[in-house]
Amino acid sequence: RARAAHPSERGPQPGRPAVLEYAVHDPWKNRPVASFNLVHEKLFHTFVVSQDLEFFVHGHPSLIADGLFQFPLTFPKPGVYRVLGDFYPLGSLPQLTSETVIVPGEPPAPVTLGRDYSPKDGSNIHVSLETVPAQPTATNRTQLRFVVNGKHPLEKYLGAWGHMLVASNDLIDMMHEHPFLADGGPRVEYEVVFPRPGAYRIWVQFQSAGVVNTVHFDVPVDPAPQDPHE
Repeated sequence: RARAAHPSERGPQPGRPAVLEYAVHDPWKNRPVASFNLVHEKLFHTFVVSQDLEFFVHGHPSLIADGLFQFPLTFPKPGVYRVLGDFYPLGSLPQLTSETVIVPGEPPAPVTLGRDYSPKDGSNIHVSLETVPAQPTATNRTQLRFVVNGKHPLEKYLGAWGHMLVASNDLIDMMHEHPFLADGGPRVEYEVVFPRPGAYRIWVQFQSAGVVNTVHFDVPVDPAPQDPHE
């Protein structure tokens, strides 16, 4: 489970420092989990996304005590935030958890995503996207083919040639993915199965010359085609 609190315990306030706290307990006796595997050089990965999809954080909480991680964060505005936790307890299976944090105040306007495959510029790289098929459909495999160019070569970031977070525009579905095909060259490919039709925002992170670049694309996903024999 995860919670977010202002140090005063009044709950998170927009624009003020808060702490995300993650308590990991075993499902049998509810004891704190003492040991974790390193996954991509970290014990815990967290992603935080705002309901308007404008705020994105990929961070790494610190282990404070057995089963207890903390991550300082300032929520920039009121509204709903989805918090994803990615960790791997020793002797168990990889875990992916999601929680909702509500920051009081006037929430942002509902977001409407269109198709945005336009090339993006990061701090020191240029990223383009092609999907196969050209129009993704729900529950079917989609390849996301990125071409990453810059003055300096691509470097591994946290042990991978890239990191990707996929979020549906209603924040119900969130997926943390790594490339299935990459060799340090400009082409980096991921495979994703979008669970539902709708619109998804995709953040990708690539490192070059020690700089982590974060860019995003918007991908509309159609319903799966009907089987003519049904």
